[in-house]
Amino acid sequence: MASDSFAGRTALVTGSTQGVGEALVHELVTQGLARVIITGRDAQRAEQVAARVRDRGCEAHAIVADLADAAAVTQLAAAAQQRCGVIHHLANCAGITDRSELWDTTVDFFDRMMAVNVRAPLMLAQAVALGARAAGVPASIVNVGSIVGYAGPDFLTAYSISKGALLTLTKSLANQCAAYRIRVVQVNPGWTDTPGEHAIRVGHHGEQSDWLVRAEAAQPFGRLIKPAELARTLAFVLSDEAGLMTGAIIDYDQHVIGLPTGAAAPGT
Repeated sequence: MASDSFAGRTALVTGSTQGVGEALVHELVTQGLARVIITGRDAQRAEQVAARVRDRGCEAHAIVADLADAAAVTQLAAAAQQRCGVIHHLANCAGITDRSELWDTTVDFFDRMMAVNVRAPLMLAQAVALGARAAGVPASIVNVGSIVGYAGPDFLTAYSISKGALLTLTKSLANQCAAYRIRVVQVNPGWTDTPGEHAIRVGHHGEQSDWLVRAEAAQPFGRLIKPAELARTLAFVLSDEAGLMTGAIIDYDQHVIGLPTGAAAPGT
């Protein structure tokens, strides 16, 4: 059912050529979004997603951008605003999850991780907030962090650092934007079943193609997070239904921070 929160409005969703970003786009369209900017590094994939969105009656623009390139991020923001005007909703879903430990993290690796996972969200939030402030309209921004932003396994050292920085960024931006009715919230998902996760499990960790079956069997809820369910939470955060919520950090996971993984359920 369409929501009045998104009627006549425009959203920019990074990382929207697959996984969580793509799922969010379709959820926003379901809820009545008028215009959306699809962006990723794969031009063919971006246009395919945009075409499906157009078939559903929503105006869609595919813009290719490598978020590791600061100039490309600036161009993305400018192109989005030129084509659609004010951006009412920004979802920073794009991120790289490449593996590294303390012992093998290079300067170039770390810089790229921070560029995509922290600098790009900052630059896009700045552009969206400036546009909304100038137009005198409310806006909302959701940053997709990670539960490992608090700490993480050894092989996610640089990634965990970047998501911890994103958390601080979210709080800072929320504080600065509140006077202009621009909300900024972060959602920290846990282990999520995405195409990117499958690729890195098989390609980097050398797991078999059926790794998901074993992984899900070991989880409290018997499955990993699915993009469509996470997308519904992200859409809520972006919508007017979230009220004046800003600066919030939402942990979207089936494990509780600070408690041992696999602890017995009450009464068992």
